[in-house]
Amino acid sequence: MVSARTPAEERAWRAAATVMDPEVPVLTIEDLGVLREVREEAGTIVATITPTYSGCPAMDLISVQVEVALRDAGFQDVKVKRVLSPAWTTDWLSEEGRQKLRTYGIAPPAGAAGRGALFGEPAVACPHCGSTHTTKVSEFGSTACKALYRCESCREPFDYFKCH
Repeated sequence: MVSARTPAEERAWRAAATVMDPEVPVLTIEDLGVLREVREEAGTIVATITPTYSGCPAMDLISVQVEVALRDAGFQDVKVKRVLSPAWTTDWLSEEGRQKLRTYGIAPPAGAAGRGALFGEPAVACPHCGSTHTTKVSEFGSTACKALYRCESCREPFDYFKCH
């Protein structure tokens, strides 16, 4: 059972949730599901974040930005805690986040995390025209968590946010 947030925790959550992902600047860390929890513990606001993968280079910047957002919201004693377990999954992306990815030109994850390796490659829809007649060009796109695809209908290249 999850307890309700206190007013201070709710205000702190709203502040931390405004932090943008530095690699995909249309997504907040809340959209990504990276922001896991904000609690008040003995007078300290503790924000818990989970990286999209253990070596994610953006986590240092995200940690600093969360701390700054909390301080800007009036909290003096703050701590940002990183947790690796449970591991982040693309299933944690919000529906709003998935739509923001499409609008930005990045195909959101197709299907549930973990199913690709067992059941083959998912049909990846082009974020520009919606066609699923797409081809993977490279396992890695602009960042390690994306693959590069090309749409065979509109011929546009695009990143695909890989399921994991």
